[in-house]
Amino acid sequence: MRASRFVSLWVSLLVGLAALLAGCGDEETTKAATAQDRTRTRVEALVLQPQSFEDVVEVTGSVEALDDARLSAEAAGTLVHVAERGTRVPADSLVARVNPRSARAAVEQARAQVESAQAQYELAQDTYDRQAPLYRDSIISASEFESVRSQRTQAFASLSQAEANLSQAREQLASTRIDAPFSGIVEEQLQEPGEQASPGQEVVRLVDTRQVRVEAGVPERYANDLVQGDSVRVRIQSAPLDDRWGRLAFVGNTIDPASRTFPIEVKIANPERRLKPEMVATVFVVRERLDDVLVAPRSAISRDEGGLDAYTVARTDSGAVVQSRPVTLGPASGNRVVVRSGLSPGDELITVGQSDVATGDRVEVVERHDDVDTADPATDAAQNAAPDAPMSPADSNAP
Repeated sequence: MRASRFVSLWVSLLVGLAALLAGCGDEETTKAATAQDRTRTRVEALVLQPQSFEDVVEVTGSVEALDDARLSAEAAGTLVHVAERGTRVPADSLVARVNPRSARAAVEQARAQVESAQAQYELAQDTYDRQAPLYRDSIISASEFESVRSQRTQAFASLSQAEANLSQAREQLASTRIDAPFSGIVEEQLQEPGEQASPGQEVVRLVDTRQVRVEAGVPERYANDLVQGDSVRVRIQSAPLDDRWGRLAFVGNTIDPASRTFPIEVKIANPERRLKPEMVATVFVVRERLDDVLVAPRSAISRDEGGLDAYTVARTDSGAVVQSRPVTLGPASGNRVVVRSGLSPGDELITVGQSDVATGDRVEVVERHDDVDTADPATDAAQNAAPDAPMSPADSNAP
């Protein structure tokens, strides 16, 4: 009986010891696995797939009204009328006026001179008509008839001079008016009624923004890449407006020696008048459209002594490890760049955490992206800063 109890006790001790040793082994295994997990760097990756890409030249310009004029006085005098700011005036209508009283008086005087000269000419013509038959019949001498002819010629010259004076007086009266050369809105009232105007002195600024132009300078390295008619996208960064599409209306033929740029101009319809002169605009000129290419964020590409490299995730039996790939790049736009060689469709390109890894490191891919923009932290930051901002030109398939 005692022997049986003794055997049972030893069996219990052995079972407990085995359980204790097994527990210690599991704990060591768990600790080792946890330590191994801690050595894995957490990264995000972009799964590369062929897509389209627009090779875009991006420059900064400014908006200008297509019709923007500072209207000046042609006649000297006191201003009796100046349209108020904000007044909409049709083309050829009155915007401002110099006192016309003296000009009207000059017109009346010139008209009277014309009437007098006309009477003198008619009298001389009548005399000539009566004397001509007498001269033909040799009733009067040649010298007498020549005197009549001379009087008629002089009277005609006096009439012509009087008519010219009347025309000039009418022009002077007309010059007291400042008329709108186009329909628009009075933007600035540069002089007030009652002030003295001088010829050439600016009185009002008239603006029509139903059509605007964007002018920008393009670096000279693109001098042979842009031609009139190229597709252009315009973005106003300071206002929540949709991108506007247009075409190059002008491409400069000379280089500015100070800025080493050449000018371009884009005309844009603006019927709602939301684009304002002097707004800063970003102009995207599409140089070329590429199809079925691999596109990566620029931030995912690193440079060393050997050239350009990209880090990808390789799947092995022991897990995900880092591989370094030498790459060659093509055109770029913003933070997007075409990868011409070194990467293949389906590769997992590390886009977040690549600065913390090296070839052979074990990683944990915490998020995979299918779109280059969502994989780009710079794009995410920009979208968070301006959630309503339109997509960049390379993200759109707009014509």
